[in-house]
Amino acid sequence: MSAVIMDGKALAEKVKSNLVANLSKSNKQPGLGTILVGEDAGSKAYVDGKHTDCAQVGIKSIKINLPATAKTADILKAVEDLNQNPECSGFIVQLPLPNGVNTEEILLAIDPKKDADGLHPINLGMLVLDKNTLIPCTPKAILALLNEYKIKLAGMKVLIIGRGATVGRPLSILLSQK
Repeated sequence: MSAVIMDGKALAEKVKSNLVANLSKSNKQPGLGTILVGEDAGSKAYVDGKHTDCAQVGIKSIKINLPATAKTADILKAVEDLNQNPECSGFIVQLPLPNGVNTEEILLAIDPKKDADGLHPINLGMLVLDKNTLIPCTPKAILALLNEYKIKLAGMKVLIIGRGATVGRPLSILLSQK
């Protein structure tokens, strides 16, 4: 098999234009929330990109920024605010969280129906059971690229570098189901 260059930006634009068309036909207004704790430049750029994308396609975005000194209780309050907010369809808590914050407690507090990253144990369990009610964003994008370029995986060996809960682990599960 020869190398295939996959253009993720072109596919993202195609997906965005489809989203705009579908959202204009819908009477529902989705909303994406983000919780960013601290000033990590990479995390800030990632979260800002989510809000830029939302603006481009007509999705309401809700941004909660907390200082790096925020405690677990402060972040739990922000999570509960988004869990209860009817304008928020789903949200992410940008990881990693500062030292001293109980990340597991934060992830457990997210309403599984609003867990846009798929990190709640219920959503991870459903993924493992092949009951994919929610597929994490980046692994879903990778699958979309493979599908767009008609990359056949049957009989192939796939190397995934990294086993993180947001990309590597879910992607390995999803690919094993193919």
